[in-house]
Amino acid sequence: MSRGKKSPAIFLDRDGVIIADKSYQIDPAGIEFLPGSVDALKRAGSFYLLIVVSNQSGIARGYFTSNDVLEFNRILDLQLKARGINISGWYFCPHGPDEGCSCRKPQTGLIFQAAAELSVDLDGSWVIGDKSSDIAAGAVSGLKTILIGSGNSNQEQDKKKTEPDFKANDLLEAMKIIDKDVKT
Repeated sequence: MSRGKKSPAIFLDRDGVIIADKSYQIDPAGIEFLPGSVDALKRAGSFYLLIVVSNQSGIARGYFTSNDVLEFNRILDLQLKARGINISGWYFCPHGPDEGCSCRKPQTGLIFQAAAELSVDLDGSWVIGDKSSDIAAGAVSGLKTILIGSGNSNQEQDKKKTEPDFKANDLLEAMKIIDKDVKT
């Protein structure tokens, strides 16, 4: 990709959006693609940069290391590439919820870091997540947001919830919303 031309992106949470959320999953043998996610990513990858941005507090909690997350993401990336999907960037926050960092969603640090490194046009970009922290990070970044209805947003301990621009049952439905919105 040329550094001079900016491209729109879809910032995606990993667990609960692309793959099943298995609570601090670090064993690549347990990767389970959510129904429709592979087809949705193929469709979106033709028009958008695909960027994964995830909170990985299991590192701060001592459940696994940053290298474990890098290896998990590497294997997931290989599985996606084998299905014809290119993820432009993998970003994760290693901090716990009480550390006050700028990279843990709902903070925007990782979104702006990825945007700068990958020359993203934020005006045409989206955030898709399954938690209100994903939606809040997107909203504060000025992006359109879609909440995937996996039920995880109801389990969050945040007292402040951010309403998404759109709601979808899964990633494939979210891509249809983006297609429709772009055409209007």
